[in-house]
Amino acid sequence: MDELHEHRVGRAAFLSVLGAGAAGILFGNRIASVLGGPVASVGSVFPKAVQNVAGDLIPNGWRIYAINPPWPVFQPASYTLQVDGLVRKPVTLRWEQFAALPSVDQTTDFHCVTGWSVDHVHWRGVRLQTLWDLVEPLPSARYANFVSMERQYVDTLSMKQTTLPDVMLAHTMDGQPLPREHGAPVRLIIPEMYGYKNVKWLKRITLTHDLHPGYWEQNGYDVDAWVGHSNGY
Repeated sequence: MDELHEHRVGRAAFLSVLGAGAAGILFGNRIASVLGGPVASVGSVFPKAVQNVAGDLIPNGWRIYAINPPWPVFQPASYTLQVDGLVRKPVTLRWEQFAALPSVDQTTDFHCVTGWSVDHVHWRGVRLQTLWDLVEPLPSARYANFVSMERQYVDTLSMKQTTLPDVMLAHTMDGQPLPREHGAPVRLIIPEMYGYKNVKWLKRITLTHDLHPGYWEQNGYDVDAWVGHSNGY
């Protein structure tokens, strides 16, 4: 695990951040008390310091926060995904070009650092290695910055993390095109890490040599947000 930070953030600190700018995280829980289901597994997975902080409830138990509402709106005719930085062949993909890339399916659980979970989410999307094959990263590229249409939301993975087996750029969720509230048209999915790393409304990926901490890392969260092994767990 690269760049694992030992900084720990308590619940009071998290609430102060919410008051300052709200959260650019997607939260969810199909198993918590919202739906009358069991909650025992939450305490076994998530740090006690960040449990019981809730967002705005939307259908199916998901909770959504935004740092700069309203949510971005996807316009197919004008949308592009730019991949640049330390690459040999930078590209700007129109929506139809991105949608035509080889896609794969997976079903994984989604975990939020505040203690919410959504089990068995079915995603369909493009593996990052597919993009890397297009742009040919330079040997000096060590990190990938993921930039959202939601200003000023950005987060970062190491290049090694981008090629974990179930990391993808999802364009479909539970058999339907990715909804606006979940980051349409494209969002990053990395099930091994908490939700704030899963950047929504993706518009740009820039490969860099140096680490540029993301929005929540600048507010005290761990750069490597491994589920159950970061942020005070």
